[in-house]
Amino acid sequence: MESRLAEQHSNTTELLRRLSVSEKHLENLETETSALELRLDASEKCLEDVKTENTAELEAVTLRLDITEEQVDKLRTNSTAVSVRLNETNQRLQEVTNTDSGELKVAFSAGLTDSGSIGPFDKETTLIFSKTITDVGQAYNQSAGVFTAPIRGLYFFSFTAADYLKGYMGLYLYRNNQPITFNLDLNDHGGYTSTSNSVALQLEVGDRVRLSLPATYRLYDDSRNFSIFSGFLIFPL
Repeated sequence: MESRLAEQHSNTTELLRRLSVSEKHLENLETETSALELRLDASEKCLEDVKTENTAELEAVTLRLDITEEQVDKLRTNSTAVSVRLNETNQRLQEVTNTDSGELKVAFSAGLTDSGSIGPFDKETTLIFSKTITDVGQAYNQSAGVFTAPIRGLYFFSFTAADYLKGYMGLYLYRNNQPITFNLDLNDHGGYTSTSNSVALQLEVGDRVRLSLPATYRLYDDSRNFSIFSGFLIFPL
């Protein structure tokens, strides 16, 4: 009997020990659970803060986008208005230019040289009519022998070229790099002879008109102005 009581007492002691261990383990679990709950609360709070910040940033970005779109619309409206004003200004400028062009006067005459014979040259050469007789409107460049149209219009050009030795004489009239006329004459008697021509040309602003001496040809001029290049504006277009 005492042996059985001792055994039961031993079993009870073991159960109490195990119960104590289980209670200790339970306390540890409760502590860990509390810690996890705290961490969970902190995570949920952080998540809520992030959501709040993202919402605020999204609202700020949306607001900035709305403002930017509004500014773009205003810029487009202003650009349209500026384009309209620019077109009106260009139209008025064109009207003023056309009005002023009607009053512009252009005319020139120039003699070839005082030094006698010009040519022959090995290649075609632009003639420099160096003696300016008249230059109303300052459209003739004496040093280059070139007339440059100051306005769009219809112009009239004429020339007379002379020589006194036997052989061929002649010259081209060019508009820019396009030959318009070519005059040719054979001096077979060895005395003074001349050739002349005239033409009306429609020119754009900046178009250039010049006379050119072909290779192996020659001309003559002196103080009596045998060789003359002239032109004038008939009317603007």
